[in-house]
Formats: sequence, C-alpha cells, structure tokens
Amino acid sequence: MNYPNTVKLVEVGPRDGLQNEQKLLPVDTKVWLIEQLADAGHSVIESGSFVSPKWVPQMADSDLVFQKLNRKRGVTYTALTPNEKGFTNAINANVDEVAVFAAASEAFSRKNINCSIEDSIKRFEMVIDAAKKENKRVRGYVSCVLGCPYQGDVDIAAVKYATDALLELGCYEVSLGDTIGVGTPKKTCQLLALLLTTINSNRLALHMHDTYGQALANILVGLDQGINTYDASVAGLGGCPYAGSAKNGAQNASGNVATEDLLYMLDNMDIDTGVDLKRIAHIGNAICAKIGRENMSKVGRVLN
Repeated sequence: MNYPNTVKLVEVGPRDGLQNEQKLLPVDTKVWLIEQLADAGHSVIESGSFVSPKWVPQMADSDLVFQKLNRKRGVTYTALTPNEKGFTNAINANVDEVAVFAAASEAFSRKNINCSIEDSIKRFEMVIDAAKKENKRVRGYVSCVLGCPYQGDVDIAAVKYATDALLELGCYEVSLGDTIGVGTPKKTCQLLALLLTTINSNRLALHMHDTYGQALANILVGLDQGINTYDASVAGLGGCPYAGSAKNGAQNASGNVATEDLLYMLDNMDIDTGVDLKRIAHIGNAICAKIGRENMSKVGRVLN
C-alpha cells in the first residue's frame, strides 16, 4: 500500500459538530473548545458558520466567537459562508478562510437550500469573487456524494459535475461529504476512480460520516488513492441536521467520524498529523461533559 507519510486533518467539531446540538451553547464554551483544539496541534479548525440563525440557531453567535478567540500562530480558523451576506459578516469577523457548499443530489439541494445544484453554484460566484478581492482562500464542500436521504443513490457523475464546478470557480480544494454515512469502500473507490481521472488528489478531501460504521474503511480507501486531507469532529460530534429527516436516510445520521478514532488509526499506521491523540481524547470527553451528551468516539471512551 502506498499511504502518505503525513495527512492534514480539518477539525469540524466547532461548526459541523456543534450546529446539530439542541442546547444552545454559550460563546465561551465554543471559544474554549476551539482554543483547546488548536493547542492540541490542529492547524485548520472550522470555527463557525455565517448562515441564517433561523435555520442554524447554534451558529448565530459566530461573529462573537471569532472576536473572542485567542488565535494561535499557524492555525487557520475557517467559517462556512453560503452567500455574499454571510461572506461580508465573515470578513468583518476576521475569518481566515471561508467555505461554500453544494450538493451532488438535486433533491437534497432543493430541500436544504431551496434551489437546484446549478443555481446554488451560480450563487457562489459572487462569494468567490469577493473572496479573491479580500485575498481569502475558499474551500468547497459537496454533500451527499455517496447517498442522499431523499433520493437514495447518487450518480457519481453528478458528484464530478459539482466538484469540477467548484474548482473551476476558484475553490482551492473540495471536501467530499458522505452526509448520511451510507458509503462503503467499494463505492468510495468507484467515486475516487472517476474524480482522480481529471482532478489532482491534493485538491480533494474526504468528509466521512460513521452512521453505519464505514467511515474509517472509506478513509483507508482515500489514503490508498493518495488523498491526504480529511475532515473529522472531536468526540464524533454532529452531522447534518437535514440528513435524518427522510425515509431514505439514517434516522440518527449524526455520524461525523471522530477525530480520536481517525487519529488512533493514523498514528498506528505511522502517518503523521501533528495532532496529539491523548489531548484530543481529553478535549472530547470534556466537551461532551459540558454539553451533556455521549462521546461517540470509541477511542475517546477507552482513553477516558
């Protein structure tokens, strides 16, 4: 196997993780979590989202979170910005990098952001143009790459269309999301085989959910195919708030792969991440205690 010697982890717990919590968390708790993750060695932390508070109330105070952060040198603090207004708010909060998101499923796109895939991508033109003027990098997300809660199977050609479109617009990287965690190694291999025919592996990342326990197996396929950037969430926090609401989706689709579980695998494969597993396990157990929920990381529970 030709695995990379190093990989980059993008910690998404403070955004993709916390946005799905029912209990509104104080700004200080979010700031504490982000700062702890940076101290543990994370170099990229998705720290907030500038979306409508009507749809994602947990992220309504992202501006305050960014203002209160004691930022660590060498760490990139990112935020999700679905439209031009969100981007403007992110710039005012001094966000280091922004992200936009599209879907590979028409049904999911219409349910999630009330427009087609094509229209959603057109909306991002203004955001990416504005980002270029501000000298901010833009990361892209494509959701439902291995299955959709509303339409079921997703054509990998649709994934390629959305991925190509985001890269052509100016995203430096696209993170491929198995939003409801239904993917398997075979499907992951088929998807990457198509994408890598025209896209360099260093422009792709994987964002795997563990709803059916397949996340690490799918990531192993990614490693074998030369992908060296992976999204993960401390304590396995969160997931997509829309994913569990339809009959074709897992009803408890809160399955972000846990940072601790991924770190344990990578550490024992001699793949360097620069992130301290024991410190992350401590942080995961601590944040779960603060918000009163179960730690979804198997490794985190063992190291408690």
